[in-house]
Amino acid sequence: MKTRTKNPESPAALARRYLKLVEWSDKDGCFVGSAPPIIGPCCHGKTEAEVMARLTAIVEEWVEIMRRDGHPLPSGSAGKKYSGQFVVRVAPALHKKASLQALARGESLNQFVAAALADV
Repeated sequence: MKTRTKNPESPAALARRYLKLVEWSDKDGCFVGSAPPIIGPCCHGKTEAEVMARLTAIVEEWVEIMRRDGHPLPSGSAGKKYSGQFVVRVAPALHKKASLQALARGESLNQFVAAALADV
């Protein structure tokens, strides 16, 4: 078992900057974990806790790899505040969902919304 360090630059500390999502997938019949913009769907399991534990380890490993290879880390996403508006007022939960989907696709929120509206 890894021990957690209090070093603010450790992979574990840096990995805490990223929102980790565990969602049920009807298609897969299990929970699936992702942590955009670090990594998309990357692990699955029977329980949320199982997937969260795996996902946390994966994000820490990716942070360590990115730093080792000299790649800049993306901006942290954990704890980000969502205002609930961006030209059109929407519920904060919808704003968050759209923002995370855009982030997962490597797009800005404006690009994501423009593409979605183009399909209407």
